[in-house]
Amino acid sequence: MSRLLVTGSSGLIGSEMVTHFHANGWEVHGVDNNQRAVFFGEAGDTRWNQTRLVAHCPGFVHHELDVRDRDGVLKLVASVKPDAVVHAAAQPSHDKAAQIPFDDFDTNAVGTFNMLEAVRRSAPDAPFVHLSTNKVYGDAPNELDLVELDTRWEYASPAFANGIAEDFRIDRSTHSIFGASKVAADIMVQEYGRYFGLKTCALRGGCLTGPSHSGVELHGFLSYLVKCNLEGRTYRIFGYKGKQVRDNIHSKDVARFVDAFITAPRAGEVYNLGGGKLNACSILEAFRLVEARSGKHMVSEYEATNRVGDHICYYSDLTKMRSHYPGWDITVPLGTIFDEIVDAWKVRPR
Repeated sequence: MSRLLVTGSSGLIGSEMVTHFHANGWEVHGVDNNQRAVFFGEAGDTRWNQTRLVAHCPGFVHHELDVRDRDGVLKLVASVKPDAVVHAAAQPSHDKAAQIPFDDFDTNAVGTFNMLEAVRRSAPDAPFVHLSTNKVYGDAPNELDLVELDTRWEYASPAFANGIAEDFRIDRSTHSIFGASKVAADIMVQEYGRYFGLKTCALRGGCLTGPSHSGVELHGFLSYLVKCNLEGRTYRIFGYKGKQVRDNIHSKDVARFVDAFITAPRAGEVYNLGGGKLNACSILEAFRLVEARSGKHMVSEYEATNRVGDHICYYSDLTKMRSHYPGWDITVPLGTIFDEIVDAWKVRPR
């Protein structure tokens, strides 16, 4: 039986990896210490998801470990000897990173380095998939010419009709502290592939989403937006008239791509992993989509100051992913994503 090690296993993407690979017959080990609750408070708590995994995935093994614990990480990987690794643990928020810069860098950059070196020492043949972020591009996409439409911003040049590709520059831009720590991790993942020959890839995610997300204001765009709507909370829009565009990809499609990579891995690769143009929407458009499903008016307030390093318009060019892995594509459309998140928040304790 193949053995998978997943960090951040109680989070949105980590838990999707657990359920996906468990269903496919893998022995799955998860690493999580509910650090999201430390970063974001009670609303970010993921213990409910850990409990769900233990109950629904017989044989799943949870390891209470912080990826910053270098000795603990080295010992765990040596003990488990995984056949593949998915590294999804992170401090994921722009804004929070500036408040806790040491914790942010130690989690995102050093934690990733700890995992890579542990794999190199104890499981060098294991494909290593890292959940990076489109924030490695910083605010450089904002330099592109944009067209303002009624409800969104859009790229003016036909060269970006499919979105941002992997050859877009990652330096000479403002990233936020979070974006910079993720750049460090992203580059190290590539380096362990190129220098040591490990089968690594960095997935530069857009808005990764789904019903298992513990969305909070500082992280979890669609999940938090839906939660605000259902509870009648005020959603704060930060700049760009609420027309900023994000591409949204369901966690199931993320898991399917990870599976494809592990099946046919490459060394030192990067992929822009998002919903692409068809799954992109602005905040204003998201308001209408959730209102249509909940029947509740979206309460919002506007702050003219945008978040540091935030994108005005971003969606992922999926051309490279489709080329390297032609059996993969987006299978969950935007409307279904909204349906699932609305239904999940209606029944989940919060």
